[in-house]
Amino acid sequence: MKFLVTGGAGYIGSHMVNFLLKKNHDVTIFDNLSTGKFINKYRIKFEKVDLINLSKLNKSMKNKKFDAVFHFAGLSIVSESEKKAKKYYLNNVLATKNLIKSMIKYNINNLIFSSSASVYGLPTTKKISENHRTRPISEYGKNKKEIEKILIKFGKKKNFKSISFRYFNAAGADESAKIGESHHPETHLIPKVLESVKHRKKNMYVYGNTYNTKDGTCIRDYIHVNDIARAHYYGLKKFKNKKCTLTYNIGTGRGHSVLEILNGIEKITKKKLNIIFKRKRKGDPPILVADCKKIFKELKWKPKYKNINTILLTAWKWHKKS
Repeated sequence: MKFLVTGGAGYIGSHMVNFLLKKNHDVTIFDNLSTGKFINKYRIKFEKVDLINLSKLNKSMKNKKFDAVFHFAGLSIVSESEKKAKKYYLNNVLATKNLIKSMIKYNINNLIFSSSASVYGLPTTKKISENHRTRPISEYGKNKKEIEKILIKFGKKKNFKSISFRYFNAAGADESAKIGESHHPETHLIPKVLESVKHRKKNMYVYGNTYNTKDGTCIRDYIHVNDIARAHYYGLKKFKNKKCTLTYNIGTGRGHSVLEILNGIEKITKKKLNIIFKRKRKGDPPILVADCKKIFKELKWKPKYKNINTILLTAWKWHKKS
């Protein structure tokens, strides 16, 4: 089959590309390289495309005839989204509108969208199902929610099908250690700590140790990036339906605290961390864990990487080489 991967030079997008190539599919990447890095090691067609520019996007989409589009392109640093709301709206919401318009123009009707658990905001239940209310507290989360609403709208009016996957905490790297997670600035816990270990930085700051959890630190649901790619691939089967506007959580259904992650990193790196506790950050929920019953049942998907230390080890192998 023939697929387009937007943002295919980024963290999750590059793992999706890698997965599709292993299945011998024809893959094209559109990426503006604002955050991703393209290394032409694979049999991939690559175009430097900015989705904000609709006329140039249409030129790139013309005559391509993709079977489906995997849409990962966008900005994703939550803290930055608060300071640069307009920039995030343009690169996330407007860019996605343009992509949908271009797809419809050239009769490409299947879109898999990279959404986020940030659409839920502060949870009211221990585990978060797809039916949980959506009240995002960040501009980034609001972007994702608005895009989901746009997909519902197009799904009603056109012969347009979409699936939104709401990720919890993507983590890890491909076991080949050729691709992995790297952001600038780095804000995600696991790569941030591993980079600190690699560069022998002395202190590791933990924001909050008085939450109502087993060790006082926040609990999150970490899902391996290759499991995310596999879930997207499993979603393709739903496009056989006459109508399709679906939403799924992607997680493991199990949570790990910040201290558990740090202890795991000490174990795999054999390095002792100097942990310093600081005040809680505003808006950090104590627990974010996915209810995955829907994706387990409907897509027959389950995570292969169930042990958190295995996930951490794949990440560490990548960071050592990068």
